[in-house]
Amino acid sequence: MTIDVWMQHPTQRLLAADMFASLLRWTGGQVPDEDPPIEATIESMDAAGVDVGLLTAWRGPYGQDLISNDLVAQWVRCHPTRFAGLAAVDLDHPMEAVRELRRRVRDDGFVGLRLLPWLWGAPPTDRRYYPLYAECVELGVPFCTQVGHTGPLRPSETGRPIPYIDQVAIDFPELTVVCGHIGYPWTEEMIAVARKHENVYIDTSAYTTRRLPAELVAFMKTRTGGRKVLFGSNFPMIGHSHALDGLDDLGLSEDTRADYLAGNAERVFTKLKGRNG
Repeated sequence: MTIDVWMQHPTQRLLAADMFASLLRWTGGQVPDEDPPIEATIESMDAAGVDVGLLTAWRGPYGQDLISNDLVAQWVRCHPTRFAGLAAVDLDHPMEAVRELRRRVRDDGFVGLRLLPWLWGAPPTDRRYYPLYAECVELGVPFCTQVGHTGPLRPSETGRPIPYIDQVAIDFPELTVVCGHIGYPWTEEMIAVARKHENVYIDTSAYTTRRLPAELVAFMKTRTGGRKVLFGSNFPMIGHSHALDGLDDLGLSEDTRADYLAGNAERVFTKLKGRNG
């Protein structure tokens, strides 16, 4: 069983956004003339043996939907055993955002909330996040976010694990926080925060297996770290087969490997197991 906890089905609007010009240079990708079919994403998953993917919606300032919650809900309805949704909301309107999150979790079966601090120019300690953290706790879903530098052409300061994730975990000890993109170049900070706080986790999205820092792999081999790191690809920026290539070379125990690929995700995203049987 393999679960990808950070992926997007790309839309033409997402890939054409100016902020992603740097990512397209790195990946050699092209902006399509129209939205690719959802079957293209399933083909990538199948080629790498990825069973379930958490599809991320993208909403930015000024009501800009790069991938709407409605689209994600539609894809999940069409392929309920292959996908689950992560909601995006409008941080500039916190009460509307709370209602949207509540509706997506209760009515559409979404399994978490994802907000990207660099997209909003606001670190996770900004007061606008706090009603959403409280709602995540009440709904029993994780808050997913980005840590580390930004590949897109935006400032990176909001991705510091310390002080931002550390402070959020102190203020909301019941909140589960999943930190994507490993925190580089502050990976050791991210590991320290995950070790310190019971409900803080790391996902490996945006990094191929062969590029995982040695300190993160060493953490995964510890008793604590083995239950703290989740597989993510950041598809389509990294294909699933490319993301997983080299997994056998990490030297993980059988149990740690199984937890990394799926077990930790099933524990963290508690609504996922019920949705997909």
